[in-house]
Amino acid sequence: MLFCGINPGLMTAATGHHFARPGNRFWPVLHLSGFTPRLMKPSEQGELPAYGLGITNVVARATARADELTAEEYAEGGRLLTAKVERLRPRWLAVVGVTAYRAAFDDRKAAIGPQDRRIGDTRVWALPNPSGLNAHWTAATMAEEFGRLREAAALA
Repeated sequence: MLFCGINPGLMTAATGHHFARPGNRFWPVLHLSGFTPRLMKPSEQGELPAYGLGITNVVARATARADELTAEEYAEGGRLLTAKVERLRPRWLAVVGVTAYRAAFDDRKAAIGPQDRRIGDTRVWALPNPSGLNAHWTAATMAEEFGRLREAAALA
């Protein structure tokens, strides 16, 4: 499973650890959904491969907010992410942020959940953005969606 965030926030850029901002719910949701046996800290991201997990971003440029990214950056990020997935060949690509998925893959109608798109043999799932700014989703409802992906991946 390769998780893909939108782009590094300023805290992530400063620390070198994905989803490092204290209000980000990625790490708690990863645990609540059963992907990891315990709550991990961003500084422990190097342990993810032991659980069959990896982590990357659509766009490499750090910003304070994702809305600072341009359409061109998303499109180029989608091309680079596709090449990365073709090289690494994970069973699943989980894009954390449906808006980022839509922009990176030019799929304006995509919704949270499994996508029709495949990259080679890699299946794709769009997940809710765990940023604290995403008030539409709670940690519990995000964990349910992450859990749906975990269960689908176990069956695939």
